[in-house]
Amino acid sequence: MSEIRHNWTKEEILAIYNKPLMELLYEAATVHRLHHDPNTVQVSTLLSIKTGGCPEDCGYCPQAARYHTDIEGNDLMSVQQVKAQALRAKSSGSSRVCMGAAWRNVKDGPEFDNVLEMVRTINKLDMEVCCTLGMVTENQAKRLAEAGLYAYNHNLDTSEDYYKDVISTRAFEDRLDTIANVRKTNVTVCSGGIIGMGEALEDRAGMLVALATLDPQPESTPINALVAVPGTPMEEIEPVSIWDMIRMVATTRIVMPQTQVRLSAGRTDMSREGQAMCFFAGANSIFAGDKLLTTPNPDVNEDMKMFELLGLTPMKPFVKKAQPETVEAKDSNLQPLGEKPKWTRPGHTIERNEEARLTRSK
Repeated sequence: MSEIRHNWTKEEILAIYNKPLMELLYEAATVHRLHHDPNTVQVSTLLSIKTGGCPEDCGYCPQAARYHTDIEGNDLMSVQQVKAQALRAKSSGSSRVCMGAAWRNVKDGPEFDNVLEMVRTINKLDMEVCCTLGMVTENQAKRLAEAGLYAYNHNLDTSEDYYKDVISTRAFEDRLDTIANVRKTNVTVCSGGIIGMGEALEDRAGMLVALATLDPQPESTPINALVAVPGTPMEEIEPVSIWDMIRMVATTRIVMPQTQVRLSAGRTDMSREGQAMCFFAGANSIFAGDKLLTTPNPDVNEDMKMFELLGLTPMKPFVKKAQPETVEAKDSNLQPLGEKPKWTRPGHTIERNEEARLTRSK
């Protein structure tokens, strides 16, 4: 039950997902206790350091420039602004700051240099630093690692089969290539996806196959429930049920025993009881703060009240892996290579994405 496997099949994972709920919960909770402290939950703060204007066409995302949403864009934040937000997060109980930029991929230059300085600054605050910046090359991943990056987030989003119905501006393989580039450093991998985008159960299992068969498996896996934002192609999709979230968390825990399973987007629509069942099923990480990049999230004080009620304790930083060392920019042995990688642009058309692009939300 506690064995780390990298040869899971879709059929095996579907069989786990569809078990009688009480049997599924018991198995997941048992696996969870073999590998983790069941009363400790990692608390992370997600900070949008550059919002809106993304050239991608992800059907779920309000930051895509082509959709007509009410998201207010902003240029890249300053290092001092990020430091102030990180200190605020630390005082509220977060042990990790994840910085997100609405980029297709990282480009060498002054903006990336500023992000590297943000990484150095937060690492010196004795907090884990995570970034989600789009696709990265091996050299860019190494520069992030040298600055003190603890984790890099790059979600697979869904199964390889359903991916082409969600995104047309990049390929599933680009996601795997970016994760492979990160794996060439000492930076940990954070990768998960979203449920409730109209996918079949087979697609949820397919996403977990792609993640669980990675060797090593991701150190962190966010499980998001779609937040249907007006103006996006998925604005009219009904919210996924809490039972689906519980089953997805439990199944993820069983097939990836040592991974931090993060209960991510969609928590504002979950009751405390529902979240408690997710924690019992193996979720041991959350995002705190009033926003997840651009979508609502429970207030951090409400989360702390829930933790107190459930007897949960925020995890301290660097429990799973030692704090990285920070190399200052002036001492760096790595230089920007001015790379222009040819990340894939599949070029097929997704009808609902095109309709959202051409139709202004009322």
